[in-house]
Formats: sequence, structure tokens, C-alpha cells
Amino acid sequence: MAKQPVADHTWDEAILIVLQDAGESLHYAEIANRILGRKLKTSIGATPAASVAATLSLAIGTENSVFQKVGRGMYALRSDLVEPVPTETPPEEIGQDSETGALRAFGMYWTRDSVIWNGKTRLLGRQAINSAPVDFAEQFGIYLLHDRDRVVYVGRAADTLFSRLKAHTSDRLGGRWDRFSWFGLRDVDSTGKLSDPILPWTHAVVIETLEALLIECLEPPQNRKRGDFSAVEFLQVRDPDIDKNSKKQVIAELLKNAGMTD
Repeated sequence: MAKQPVADHTWDEAILIVLQDAGESLHYAEIANRILGRKLKTSIGATPAASVAATLSLAIGTENSVFQKVGRGMYALRSDLVEPVPTETPPEEIGQDSETGALRAFGMYWTRDSVIWNGKTRLLGRQAINSAPVDFAEQFGIYLLHDRDRVVYVGRAADTLFSRLKAHTSDRLGGRWDRFSWFGLRDVDSTGKLSDPILPWTHAVVIETLEALLIECLEPPQNRKRGDFSAVEFLQVRDPDIDKNSKKQVIAELLKNAGMTD
């Protein structure tokens, strides 16, 4: 029997399906995760969570929308609401739809061996298994160097993340770390490119940023709510040239052993 093709829903359709099945409000990042998990879309780009947020923001601005914003980053179907939610945003929430301050993207426990430090300048990650990869080499923010599960160094990348990490492969820390985590201030746009931060540095933003960093790094069990964490986590993508180079080395060894090369 021929395999049935996966239905490629629009973002609106996919969001509707997820919220109908949930029967409750969900954070836009969680909606994106469920869409990806159920394969409701075959083309998702580099930033599915951002696509969901943009789709919902556009939809609730139209007349008779089936969607309703019920909190920071939280959305539900109007039909599931027991009481109506005000359509106007309270003044104190205007321009503050982030629970993570200036943090826009982050990566946890990326492996040092999955990066080519003396080749192309790139740090690859993706939001989900089947989303397009993003290059974070020119991200800036802060980073942690890990020796297994222990943090051995905290640094800041004011120029580029890649250049700072590369420097640590040959300095006094060169043999003391095998993984790294990073927290970036540059967002990822719909094309998968890094954009400059636009959030003003008010005292509220600074507080939210520090709180988000501590929660993500320390993982306190009582207040670590991933559904409320608006900065997007990216999973590391192993540099494809590593495997290509390994295959070339194997072929070269075989040819040498067969006496076909010097």
C-alpha cells in the first residue's frame, strides 16, 4: 500500500488543530512544538515558534478571529474561554511581551567536537529536528564552558561568539572544556539570519534578563517553566564537514594501505 503523504497545513490551520485538541491555552512555543511533533506542516523554515507567534498576532487583529491572547505569549480559542478576555493590552504590558528580557536565543551543552574551529566560521543549530539550520557564529551575549557537567568558565562575547570560543581552544583553558552553552541577544528572523537587538535596556529588561539567565543555568525545579520561557532554544547541528573530512581520511588510508598512493 502506498504511503499517504503528510498534509501540509497552513500555520493558521495547524494552530487551530493543536488548540482544539488541547482544549486550553498554550504558549506559542509549545504550539510550535506540537505542530512539529505531529508533522502538521512539511515546510517550517528556520523559526517555527516565531512563525506561530506572528500568525497568531496577525489573526487576533482581524474581526471574528477564533484565537484569543490570554497572557504573555499565551493563546487559546475563544470558544474555550469561560470568561471573555479584554481585547486591549494593558499599558504596563505594551512592548513587554518577553519573559526573558533581552535574551532572544540560546543553546545548552553544545559539544566542542561538533564544531570545526580551524575551518569555516560557523556554529550551526536548529530549533527543531526538521527545521532549517541557523549559523550562530556572529551571535553575541554570554557563554559558559563546561567540563562535563561542571562550569569552568563564564565569558562574554561582545564581538562574536565563534571568535571567543575559538580563542579558548588554544589558550590556558584549551584542555579544560568539552562543551559550551550560550545565551544570545540577537534574534533569528524568518529567513534564518541573525538580526540586531531592538529591545530598550530599561531596568525591567535588565532584571528579566538576569532572572532568565539564572533560571536557565541553575535549573531551579520550583520555577523552571519551559512553556513560559520566550527565548528560543536551539539544538546543535554537527558541522557537516566533519563527516566529510572523516570519509576523506578513511579513503586516503585505504588507498595508502593498498599501495595506490605514497
